[in-house]
Amino acid sequence: MSGLSDHARALVAEADVLIGSPRQLGLVPDASAASRLPWPSPLRAGLPALLASLPQGRVVALASGDPLVSGIATTLIGLLGPDAVRVVPAVSSVALARAELGWSAEECAVVSLVGRPVALLARELAPGRRILALSSDETTPAAIAGLLFGAGYGASVLHVLGDLGSERVSRIDATAETWDAHPPRLNVVGIELVGPHRYGWTAGLPDDAYANDGQLTKRDLRASALARLAPTPGALLWDVGAGAGSLSIEWSRAHPTCRALAIEANDTRAARIEQNAASLGVPTVQVVHGAAPDALAELPAPDAIFIGGGATVPGVLDRCLDALRPGGAWSSTASPSKPRCCWRPATPNSAANSPGSASRPRPPSARSPVGSPPAV
Repeated sequence: MSGLSDHARALVAEADVLIGSPRQLGLVPDASAASRLPWPSPLRAGLPALLASLPQGRVVALASGDPLVSGIATTLIGLLGPDAVRVVPAVSSVALARAELGWSAEECAVVSLVGRPVALLARELAPGRRILALSSDETTPAAIAGLLFGAGYGASVLHVLGDLGSERVSRIDATAETWDAHPPRLNVVGIELVGPHRYGWTAGLPDDAYANDGQLTKRDLRASALARLAPTPGALLWDVGAGAGSLSIEWSRAHPTCRALAIEANDTRAARIEQNAASLGVPTVQVVHGAAPDALAELPAPDAIFIGGGATVPGVLDRCLDALRPGGAWSSTASPSKPRCCWRPATPNSAANSPGSASRPRPPSARSPVGSPPAV
C-alpha cells in the first residue's frame, strides 16, 4: 500500500469489495471491512461469472503498475466497456525497468509475453537491438534464454529485474547461453541482442527460411503478391491452400496486429505451418485444417485473400469473393505464368471497370479479368 498515491489509497479504503491476487489482497490492512475476492482461475473464462455475482457497491480491482500495460484493466474494459471501468495507474513495470537499465523508450522495443508464446520474440531478433520482455512468470527468462540460444543469439545479455517497485527488487545479469538462475515470479527481462542478422520485416524472405515439401510460393512472387495485398495494422488475411504458410507468416510479420488464417487440408503441411510460424516469430498465425471451399464457411470476413492452391476447385473463388470485405484485395497463383491481383471496390458505387478494381473478378486463368487487374 505504501507505493499507492493518496487518491488510490482512499479508493481502497472506501471500497465495499476488493478483487485481486492473494498477494495483493494480503497487502491491504486488516482494518479494511471490504469483502475480498480472488481472481478466478482460469482468469478470462471465470471473470464473467465473478463480475455477474458482485454485490452492489464500490468495487476496486487491485493491480500492479499500469493495469493497461498487459494488465487486468485491458481485460475488464473488454468485458464491461470503457465507461464501466475507471483506471488509476501507477508507474508501470516498463518505466521502472527502463529507469533501472538507463534505456530510453526510443531505443528499445517492448514485447509482452504475459500469457503468450515466447516465440513472439523471434520476430524481433536483430544484432544490437534492445528489448524489454514482460514475463508471464518465473519460467519466462529460461524460455527466453533457450529461444535466443537456439537462434544463434546465445551471447545476448539478459537483465532479469524482479519485483520492481517493491522492497524486494532484484537483478540478475547473465548471457543467454550461461543462464542458470531462479528469478522471482514477477519479473521483466531486458535483452541486449548479440547475434547474426536473420530476417527483416520486408516481404520476400529467403525460400530456405521455410521448412517445406515443395509447396511454397517462391520468394519474388511472394514479395510481389504481398506488396499488392498491402498488409495494414489489424488486417486479416485468408491464405487458401497455404502450403508452407509463407504468405500468412510474412503478412503477420508486417505488423504485430496483422492476423492470418492459413487454410490447409494436408495434415503434415498444416503442422509444418505452425512450426514455420513459431520459428519466424508469428505463432499467432491460425491454421484452419480443412479443404476449401467448405473450410471457409464459418471464417470471419477477410481484408485480403491469397489463393495459393485450389483456385480452380468449384466454389472456391466464388466463396472467397463473396467473403472479401469492400476495398479488400485478392491474389492467386493458380496460373503460375500469369498470377493476378484484383481489388474489390470500397463502395457499391465504385466503377466496376476502373483500373485495378473488380466487383466480381473472374478466375486468374481467364483471358480478360474484369478491370484489367495488374499482374503480380
